[in-house]
Amino acid sequence: MSDDVYLIVSGHAQVPKGVALHEEKKYIGAVWVINKSTKIIEKAEFTLITSLSNEFLSNLVIGYDLNQGIDNLLNKIKKLCLMPSQGAIIQAVRSAYERFKENPK
Repeated sequence: MSDDVYLIVSGHAQVPKGVALHEEKKYIGAVWVINKSTKIIEKAEFTLITSLSNEFLSNLVIGYDLNQGIDNLLNKIKKLCLMPSQGAIIQAVRSAYERFKENPK
């Protein structure tokens, strides 16, 4: 991976108390590798307890075109990710997107 073609961004959000994930991890992270020229997420990971949750969410965001904003991705997560930690996942995704937007081109 060439450092002039890709960048890595992450966003984090606190997991609400009362959610099982909170006992193991206090924060959820969304980490993306983005192609700087196309603005497409090419790799993704989430810091969730199970590998299945991480894989499912990663597959939702990989290939997403950030040129179209974040609303479509957030709606997809709301529709398909029916987990107690959904709000924290959405916040972590928003945070990663905001960090991406702050990046000087």
